[in-house]
Amino acid sequence: MPTLNWIGKDKVVNHHRDVPYRVLEHQYGFSDGQQTQSESTASGNLIINGDNLEALKALLPKYEDKIKCIYIDPPYNTGKDEWAYSDRVNHPKILEWLDKIVGKEGEDLTRHDKWLCMIYPRIRLLHSFLKEDGVFVASIDNNELYYFKIILDEIFGRGNFLGNIIWKNVTDNNPTQIADEHEYLIVYAKNKDAQPSEWKSPNLDIKDKLLNLESEMLFNHQDLDTLQKEYSKWFKANKPFMWPFDRYKYIDKGGIYTGSQSVHNPGKEGYRYDIIHPETKKPCKEPLMGYRFPPDSMKKLLDDERIIFGTDHNKIVELKLYVKDYRAKLPSVIEIDGRIGSYTLKSILNQDKLPFKNPKTVGLLEEVLSFITKDDDIILDSFAGSGTTAHAVLNLNKEDGGNRKFILVEMEDYADTITAERVKRVTSGYGEGNNATIGTGGSFDYYKLGQLLFVGNGQEFLNEDIPESKIREYIWYSETRSAFLEIENLADAQGFLGQSQNTAYYFVYQKNELTTLDLPFLASIKTKAEQYVIYADNCLLSKEFMAKHNIIFKKIPRDISRF
Repeated sequence: MPTLNWIGKDKVVNHHRDVPYRVLEHQYGFSDGQQTQSESTASGNLIINGDNLEALKALLPKYEDKIKCIYIDPPYNTGKDEWAYSDRVNHPKILEWLDKIVGKEGEDLTRHDKWLCMIYPRIRLLHSFLKEDGVFVASIDNNELYYFKIILDEIFGRGNFLGNIIWKNVTDNNPTQIADEHEYLIVYAKNKDAQPSEWKSPNLDIKDKLLNLESEMLFNHQDLDTLQKEYSKWFKANKPFMWPFDRYKYIDKGGIYTGSQSVHNPGKEGYRYDIIHPETKKPCKEPLMGYRFPPDSMKKLLDDERIIFGTDHNKIVELKLYVKDYRAKLPSVIEIDGRIGSYTLKSILNQDKLPFKNPKTVGLLEEVLSFITKDDDIILDSFAGSGTTAHAVLNLNKEDGGNRKFILVEMEDYADTITAERVKRVTSGYGEGNNATIGTGGSFDYYKLGQLLFVGNGQEFLNEDIPESKIREYIWYSETRSAFLEIENLADAQGFLGQSQNTAYYFVYQKNELTTLDLPFLASIKTKAEQYVIYADNCLLSKEFMAKHNIIFKKIPRDISRF
């Protein structure tokens, strides 16, 4: 498979492994419209302020292989300085990072080399978070689309590319050769084979509205001609607001339906049989490639009056699709005015000016996430911006009763004043009078990146100011690559962490004194296991004794693995 090379790639291709590990420090919780400084909401919803590379590293012990959907909206690298995140990747924090990691050659990097150096290690880390059936979605435009796809092919595997969604978000009236009226959402699977054969999702709001109307009309009008006449009148007045139901212009005793659904078999030879027209009593014209339904299925459709005939047998029959049976497929083209994102955010924050332009429209993310996620799925956005992803998650939960969780990471100072503030107002409600919007409900916890776990010029010392619970969480993850669940086992030896795959783990640590692995300590162990991994400051056991009893000693902090 072709790969992409650029100036600085050799410095960043494995940089995700060298990112220092920091703990997350809880700042406050927000629940039921109230902010509490010390208590966690335990909601699972997180907003984190800090560099997204370090924040992702801090999240790994708990969330590796746990995320259903990652959505990111990284800098597009357009060459403009309009956005606070800096589209030119000239943000001071990014430049500082480039100078430290890539070195002085970073001063001569082209705009595209800089962007690739910035994005590559972040994608490498993000890939680790996805579940086996997880999905990665990124917004991008033509400036970096093609470079971006090549490195995504390299990290995810080309076979896991699911496709591009075109977001038509603007009308271009500028004098150019080709109108620039869209952006892209590029979509990959962690494992394409673990994805369902088809993503389906009801368009919840409009579908419910139509079903309510349908019930009312069927109750009030028994005569089919009157029923269709009244519905046609309503349909004509409301059609502009009915996408994707803007073709559902018929109604009968079964409900509102569309008659423009094809019965042909796409791409290969289908089934061949005759369908007799009810009036002419002659076989109807067959689709070029035959029917996509086997004879038994077609007979049932005919018996259920789900097939629409033309005025005579010269027209190919069509499939009747009722609103009640509708399940949307995620379209490859979504048309939503991009200006709506700014209007929405200004309305929520009650501000005329924003620190950045063109926040994503919540409707776009609702549309995409409604297909990919459900129930208790976790959605991660490490370029959170104004918090549109959290807004979309909260809206979806309100609409379908789901319990999706969001994790947002934003490096800018406005993470609290805009990102978190938006989420607060969405959950609690915002606006006044006729413009008031009812809150979605929900809660979250706000964190900042805290201290380093390892300190010293070579990070050779354990930071003793870190709470021991955070160190234990790190040790467990570094050994087992699984999330740590603190268990209280007072009967076992000091420092017992848990057991995984027939190995028992102990972290024998005291902040103000040295610890020793010796025979008295072994005598205090109660857990039966095939192997023991024990961290301590010193060891008085012989190598022969430890080999005989399957004991592995690891010295603190020298033998603590970095990940």
